[in-house]
Amino acid sequence: MRAFLLFLISLFFLGIIAAGLGTAWGWRAVQAPGPLTEHKTVLIGKGAGLAAITRELASEGVVANRLLFLAAARLSGKDKQLQAGEYDFPAGASMLQALDMMAKGQVLLRQVTVPEGLTSWQIVQILNKTDGLTGEITDIPSEGSLLPETYSFTRDEARPELIKRMQAAMQKALDRLWTQRDETSPALSRDEIVILASIVEKETGVAAERKRIAGVFVNRLQKNIPLQSDPTVIYGLTSGKIQTEGMGPLGRRLLSKDLETDSPYNTYRNAGLPPGPIANPGRESLEAALKPERNEFIYFVADGTGGHVFATTLDEHNRNVAQWRKLRSRESGVVSRE
Repeated sequence: MRAFLLFLISLFFLGIIAAGLGTAWGWRAVQAPGPLTEHKTVLIGKGAGLAAITRELASEGVVANRLLFLAAARLSGKDKQLQAGEYDFPAGASMLQALDMMAKGQVLLRQVTVPEGLTSWQIVQILNKTDGLTGEITDIPSEGSLLPETYSFTRDEARPELIKRMQAAMQKALDRLWTQRDETSPALSRDEIVILASIVEKETGVAAERKRIAGVFVNRLQKNIPLQSDPTVIYGLTSGKIQTEGMGPLGRRLLSKDLETDSPYNTYRNAGLPPGPIANPGRESLEAALKPERNEFIYFVADGTGGHVFATTLDEHNRNVAQWRKLRSRESGVVSRE
């Protein structure tokens, strides 16, 4: 009897040791690098339970031992915390790392970049073609209501919701900049500032020129001189539906006859600002419109290198235009910005 009791006691302690060794092995296994040799994007569907998640991770090669993953999830208490979404598991991700990512909802953030100066119609074309978004934008947002920048989104976010975020971002940016205006700011309403900023945005791709060009347009507004801005004429002709075949927004060059078009956006025929924005301006152009450079310039024309040359008198401007035309002498149908 004594020998039998010793045998049972020995078995008990061996069982404890085995359990301890098993636990230690299991703990090391859930922390050990997993089978992925490179990062892997996996979509965990909404409503998926632990068993379904485990099967998906195993089929995608994230998890090698399904039973051990199930045990680790339950013992860690994370089995009820796992969130749906798209996850980008890194190479060698351990079971514990995968569980931690899903419990914290560290889903993959996609991005879409909206450049400054695009029309709302152009932005809608970009978003409707962006992979990972759902739904379709059927109504074109008001021109000038969307803030151009890079936006992060999660897979299956609705496109209309992203539009709302872009509109909210524009309002927030305007709110901040509007509170910073001072006595040097032009006597324009908030809506007029957006219109002016959109023209500045379309007139130059050189950041250092934005405030100077804004100053030129403010000078013209104060003197009741037509702005004579080509981009406004183009907007009147296209309504923002820009051509993308590499021949300019019209699909051709702007011609002299276009400057005679009867349109409220034709700032060659009409003094003052056009009735609305001609694009969606970025933060820097909004700031330039609110705090333009104080200068005496009335004219500017392209210099052939992407920038512009500025003038205070018509004679000086005409010389600049002549110089620019020499650079473009081989091309026909080109009109100067005046």
